[in-house]
Amino acid sequence: MAEKPTLVKCLVWDLDNTVWDGTLLEDPNVELFPGIRDTIVELDSRGVLHSVSSKNDHDLAWGRLEELGLAEYFVHPQIGWGRKSDAVKLIAERLNFAQTAVAFIDDLPTERAEVNFHAPDIRCYAADQAAELTGLPEFSPEIVTVDARRRREMYQASFRRDAEKDTFSGPDEEFLRTLDLVMEIKRADEEDISRVEELTLRTSQMNATGVHYSDAALRALLADPDHEVLTVALADRFGPHGAVGVLLLERHRELWHLKLLATSCRVVTFGAGAVILNWLIDQAARAGVHLVADFKQTERNRMMDIAYRFAGFANDPCACLAVLGEPVGEGVQRLHLLADRREGPTTMRLTSPELAAVAAVEDAVA
Repeated sequence: MAEKPTLVKCLVWDLDNTVWDGTLLEDPNVELFPGIRDTIVELDSRGVLHSVSSKNDHDLAWGRLEELGLAEYFVHPQIGWGRKSDAVKLIAERLNFAQTAVAFIDDLPTERAEVNFHAPDIRCYAADQAAELTGLPEFSPEIVTVDARRRREMYQASFRRDAEKDTFSGPDEEFLRTLDLVMEIKRADEEDISRVEELTLRTSQMNATGVHYSDAALRALLADPDHEVLTVALADRFGPHGAVGVLLLERHRELWHLKLLATSCRVVTFGAGAVILNWLIDQAARAGVHLVADFKQTERNRMMDIAYRFAGFANDPCACLAVLGEPVGEGVQRLHLLADRREGPTTMRLTSPELAAVAAVEDAVA
């Protein structure tokens, strides 16, 4: 079976002779090529972000996009006279996307070649392929979730949030308190499964193992009484961040096995990973069990490694590990922690289930 292609998270568009027919500096009334609007709107509805890398006068080009009713679809547009490879790499950096998740479309082979040379991981497409993009597998997620359909709006809300932060003069922790953050950790239900699968597929920087759990595998875990499938959502006064995390936990009598923790890179600056881990550690301490977490180091998940270590996980041996057998998968480590009570977060309100209460009931029945 062929491997699924890496999904495109952001498509960067050239403008002249790609989005519209003609050169703007020669004709200020250029019109869209047929089908371009449909392609942009359809990909947006699937959760693909759009941006711009165009050699043009910024105010003139952006004004024309506004007149054509397309400006709202583009995030972090780079319109100027620099190299397009620099612009595309900057867009990826500002969105915190791997370059493998970014694509570029341009009518000129020389511009595509320049981007390919300086950023070989970015996929390039000719302008005459624009109408075909919606049919390509890299632009076609198997399931389009509620969060995917509103991804652009969530990113745009994050830009407004960042702009306010730039003008805030106090400590970061004080700024977080002004956001009225609310985190909800809950047991996943049938409707959540597609969002959970998407998180395991799309998240690489804050994914403890890099393992993708399929819809069928997640539904099997959901039906297993020894497993907890937990989702994490975040919201603030700017709006919802959507589903931002997933935990897959297997409960044993003496330990809880954290098979996967993945959080969106969008919420790293809010300390979401630390809040989730401290909550889980506190729950384990209440239940009187050890915690063991699977972790596989990759080129992109160093932040997750730091989060685990900062929370207290280590490569310490413990007799409790024997019940788990050998790790499944090359390079997977088992990180161990003697759970202790942890204070709740000070920068957000947390609502969550009581896993320790479930463990106590099961012990009483046993």
